[in-house]
Amino acid sequence: MRKLLALVLALMMCFSLAIPAMAAEEETLTWALWDLESTAYWQALADGYEASHEGVKIEIVDLGSTDYMTSLATQLAGGNGELDVLSIKDIPGYANLINLEVLEPMNDHLTTPVESFGGILEQLTAADGNFYAVPFRSDFWVLFYNKDLFDAAGVAYPSNDMTMEEFDALARQMTSGEGAEKVYGNHYHTWRSDVTLFGILDGEHSIIDGTYDFLKPYYEMVLAEQADGIVMDYGEAKTSGAHYSGVFENGQAAMCNMGSWFLATLQTYNAEAEANGVEPVNFGMVKYPHPEGVEAGTTLGTVTSLAVNVNSEKKDLAIDFVDWCASAEAAAILADTGTFPAVSSPDINQIIAATDGFPDDEASVEALNTVAVYLEMPLTDKASEIETVLNTEHDAIMTGAETVDEGIANMNEQVADILAG
Repeated sequence: MRKLLALVLALMMCFSLAIPAMAAEEETLTWALWDLESTAYWQALADGYEASHEGVKIEIVDLGSTDYMTSLATQLAGGNGELDVLSIKDIPGYANLINLEVLEPMNDHLTTPVESFGGILEQLTAADGNFYAVPFRSDFWVLFYNKDLFDAAGVAYPSNDMTMEEFDALARQMTSGEGAEKVYGNHYHTWRSDVTLFGILDGEHSIIDGTYDFLKPYYEMVLAEQADGIVMDYGEAKTSGAHYSGVFENGQAAMCNMGSWFLATLQTYNAEAEANGVEPVNFGMVKYPHPEGVEAGTTLGTVTSLAVNVNSEKKDLAIDFVDWCASAEAAAILADTGTFPAVSSPDINQIIAATDGFPDDEASVEALNTVAVYLEMPLTDKASEIETVLNTEHDAIMTGAETVDEGIANMNEQVADILAG
């Protein structure tokens, strides 16, 4: 009997050795996004997660950038759970998805401390107390300047702590020449945010609360600069289609207040300058100018966020992916592509500062350190309507079709009606 049992056990062992172990089934997460081919960080994040999470495959669905959020809402209609991870492009679209109840609340799923996001998560929190998206990428506004123009004028470079009054005075000091030789002290692009959003840096005002009298001093400052020829005329810039990149790269402006995304544009421009037969731009950057009494490093920002489809059949894995994309590991991957992560640190800033073409001065590295970032458009389901009113009135004020007081009065009245509706 013992011999028979031993024979059976031996045969079972032989069979178990002969049959290969069953491979663990690969799990696939479907990730909706836009512009995969032209945006380096999408694939970099997917590859990074796959590398550190064996057995997981990220399948990317590119919905294109045109009407992306509308396309995404259509894909999610009727409780469709085929898309697991959702990229959030803008606040109006985010608000719409919250209203459609297709996003999973993320409050209890995030391992990165909420305070690490510099107040952004609070600005993405809905009326029910939940935030449904987690930012992984952030762009914030800084001041770019042309070192060669400052050197030629014998003027000290901008500092990392400039009030609005100091910024205005420096722009006036750096204006010179006429006609084709004209150098503007600063260049404001035609976006409303270039002018009005200095007013929200105090943390006390918002562009969605329906009262806009706080914008008056900033409109008056920029209109005075425009009248004195310190900055390009708004109407001229809009009619000619002048783009901030061309104005700054061509040496037509000594400074340019712009988002951190402009850094990569300038790095590419300089890398290709010789081949294109143009001179590279010897530029630096400092922290955003701020009102008196506001801490240096306070700035404006936009974020790209990720959310989880509430109807996903792989919700736990999708949550883990979104949480990972806000981690230090993912931040390093983003920084290596020249992208600013939503959660930053001195180590991450050093990675960005080490990218090819980053300015070789400590002030530019210090400019990467922020203390507070206020979203250009906070969360509201009225975002699109409010934006339309503010942009229309901004255009009227900047072209002189309306006075500052008239334009602000129209903003107050029209947005109040929207909020009451």
